[in-house]
Amino acid sequence: MPEQAAVATDPVATDPVATGPVAREPVATDRLVIITRPRAQADALAQAVRESGRTALILPLLQIGAVDDTAPLKAALARLRDFALVAFVSPNAIDAAFAYLDGWPPEVALAVVGEGSRAALARHGVAAPGFTIFSPLDAAHSDSEHLLQSLDLAAFHGRRVLIVRGDGGRELLADALRGAGAEVEAVAAYRRSTPVLTAELAAQLRALLAQPNDWIITSSEALRGLAGLVAALGGDAGAWQQRFQQQRLVVPHARIAATAHALGLRHVTLTGSGDARLLAALQSQE
Repeated sequence: MPEQAAVATDPVATDPVATGPVAREPVATDRLVIITRPRAQADALAQAVRESGRTALILPLLQIGAVDDTAPLKAALARLRDFALVAFVSPNAIDAAFAYLDGWPPEVALAVVGEGSRAALARHGVAAPGFTIFSPLDAAHSDSEHLLQSLDLAAFHGRRVLIVRGDGGRELLADALRGAGAEVEAVAAYRRSTPVLTAELAAQLRALLAQPNDWIITSSEALRGLAGLVAALGGDAGAWQQRFQQQRLVVPHARIAATAHALGLRHVTLTGSGDARLLAALQSQE
C-alpha cells in the first residue's frame, strides 16, 4: 500500500492510524512499531510510542466481539454478591462485563492477571484501597500461574468464585480453584477471532514484511494468527516466511516468546507485563 510504504521510510510522517505526528524528534531508525492489540486497547500504547519518537501503526491481530448469547454473563453479574471472588482474565473481559454494570459492590473481591487489567478496572472506577484486588505479586508477570501464587486458595474452600473470560479460555485458574474446594463458575464475556486475509490486508502485510519492523505482540493467539496470514500470502511462500522470521518481536510473557521461537522467529525480546516495560524495550533497541 503506497501510504504505508511512505511511512516506513519517513519516521516523521503522520501515523496512518493515529491523528497526528510524533511528539519528539524521531530516533535514528526507519522501523515501524506495529501494535497488534485489539483496536480498543491499542490507542494509549500507540500514543506513548509516538511520544517516544517512533512511528506507530495499529494492526489488530485479534478481533473482539460480543458472545452470541449474553444471558449467562448478565445472569452471573446480577448475582455478584453471591461470589467471594470474581476473576477477570483480561482487559477485554473487564470492559465486556462493565458494559452491563453500574458499579461494583465493595465487599466482593476481584482478581486480575496483569497491570493492563488493573488499569481497565481503574477506568471503571474500581481501584485500591476502596476495593480488594488480587494480582500477581510480581507485576512483571501477567498470567494465571502468578495470580494463583498471590491467592490463599484454602480461603476459598466451599465458597463461590466467578471467572469472567473470553470464549475458550484457559482452564488453569478454574482447575486450581476447584482443586482447592471452591465452587467455580466460568462465563464467557467476549469472543475472539483472527482477521480474514483480504486483498487489502495481504498488501499491507507484504509492505510491512519488506523490511524488519518492531512488532508488539501481547497474545500467543494473535501471533499464531499472524503466522497463518503470512502463510496464506501466496506467491513465494518461503520468501514471505523468511521475512516474517526476520521481524523483531517485543512480547510481555514467556508463553508468547515460546510460541514465537516455535514459529522460527529469531529476534524476540521478553519484557514482562506492562506498557512501560514494552516501551523501555523498544527504546533499548534503537
